[in-house]
Amino acid sequence: MMFDLVIKNGEIVTAEATYRADIGIRGEQIAAIGQNLTGRQEIDATGKLVTPGAVDVHVHLEMPIGNFVSADDFFTGTRAAAIGGTTTIIDFVETGPNETMVQALAARRAKADPKVVIDYGLHMTIGPDDIARLDQVPAAYEAGCASFKLYMAYGLRLRDGELLQALEAVRDVGGLPVVHAENWDIITTLIARNLAAGRVDPCWHPRSRPAAMEGEAAGRVIDIAALVGVPLYIFHVSCGEVVDRIAAARLRGQPVYGETCPQYLFLSDELYDRPGVSGAYPVCAPPLRTPAQQERLWEALSRQTLQVVSTDHCPFTTADKASGLGNFSRIPGGVPSIEMRFPALYAYGVCGGWFSANRWVDMCCTTPARLFGLTRKGHIAAGYDADLVLFDPQARRRLSAETLHENIDWTLYDGLEVTGWPDTVLSRGEVIVSGGELTARPGRGRFIARRLPAG
Repeated sequence: MMFDLVIKNGEIVTAEATYRADIGIRGEQIAAIGQNLTGRQEIDATGKLVTPGAVDVHVHLEMPIGNFVSADDFFTGTRAAAIGGTTTIIDFVETGPNETMVQALAARRAKADPKVVIDYGLHMTIGPDDIARLDQVPAAYEAGCASFKLYMAYGLRLRDGELLQALEAVRDVGGLPVVHAENWDIITTLIARNLAAGRVDPCWHPRSRPAAMEGEAAGRVIDIAALVGVPLYIFHVSCGEVVDRIAAARLRGQPVYGETCPQYLFLSDELYDRPGVSGAYPVCAPPLRTPAQQERLWEALSRQTLQVVSTDHCPFTTADKASGLGNFSRIPGGVPSIEMRFPALYAYGVCGGWFSANRWVDMCCTTPARLFGLTRKGHIAAGYDADLVLFDPQARRRLSAETLHENIDWTLYDGLEVTGWPDTVLSRGEVIVSGGELTARPGRGRFIARRLPAG
C-alpha cells in the first residue's frame, strides 16, 4: 500500500510506549504504523525520536493589557512554537463592552486566522461583566470554546459568589473551567504597603504575592468546584503550597488538574535583584519562586501530581518592561517560553532523570490534548492528525534572543544549554519546519472547535 508520506526508521515515543516503526500518512492524518511502509515521499528519521506534536494550552498572543499588547502576534508566536515542536496552541477570548461571547470569539478568530501557522483553539474568559450574561455560555461552547478562563486577580477578578455562578454555568454545558488562582485582596494590600514605604523595585513583586496565599486561593477555588461538582484546571502553579492542595483534592477523588510552566522550573526569584530593566524582565504572575520551590515542582511532575507543562507565553518588549521601573506593580507581566518548552523539558527532565521520555510526551502532548478536547492531537495512532516531531536527541542549542524566534530582543533563558531539539515538524501531514527552519505560510493553521467528552 502506497502512502502520501512515510516517516521511516524513527524511534516512536508516545505517552504509553517507545518502539521502532514507520508511520504512513495519507492526506492530513496518520493512516498506518508498521514496518517497511512505502510512500510517494519518504523522510528518514534514523537516529531521531518521533513524537506527537506538542500542545501548549496556555498562551497569550496579541494580548492587550492596559496600554500594552504582548509582543508576539499570531504569526511570530506560532512560528516560534512550531520551531520548538509545538503544533497546537490554545489562546484566549475576552468580551468587550456590548459584545456577546460569540461575537468576541469571531473577532478574535479574525485576528488569528490569517496569521497562524499551526492549529489553535480559544478559551472563553468569564469576567465580572459576564456574570450577567452567563446565559451565553452554551452558545460559546457550541461555537467551539470548551474551556472557560476564570480569574481570581486583576480587573477580571471574580469574587467567590461570582466564581460559584461561573463554575455552575461551565458545569451545565460540560465545559472545563481554567483558573488563575491568587488572593487579590492580599496582593493589593501588600502592593499598596510596599509602594507607600518607597519599595518600588521589581524585587518587591514576589514579596507582594506570597506562595502561602497562592495556595490559599487554589484551595478556595478547589473547594468551590467540589461544592458545584465540576472538574477544575489550575493554571501556572508556581509553588508547593498549590501542589499540596491539588494532591489532596485528587486523593479525595476530585477531578482537579494542574500545570506549571518553564519559568517556574528553570528560573528563580534571584532574577528580580538584577539592576535596571533586567530585574523587570522576570515579572509575571504568579512570580518566580525560590530554588526550593523549583525542586517541589520537578518532584510534582515526576510524581504526576501536576499533569501538564504549558508556557503562559506573554512577552513584552524591553521598553514595555522598563516603563514600570518606578512602580513594580505597573510592569506588564509575562515571560516568553513558547519555543524552548518542549526541548528544554527533554534536556532537563528526561536527560536530568526526573521522568521518562514517555512522561515527557504525556505532559507536553497527550494529556493537554485529552483534557482540552483536542481529540485528534497529542498521540501517534491511525486516525489522528499527522502532527509529528522528528526530534534529534543529540542536537545542541545555546538559548539566546538571537537563536530563539520570539518577537523580542531578550530571553531569561539566555545561555541555557539544551541537548535535544526538533529537526523536522509536521502539522496535519505538511512539513512546516525542516532543518530547524520554518517552511510554512501564515494562515495555514486552523481554528479547532472543541467539545469535551461526557463525564
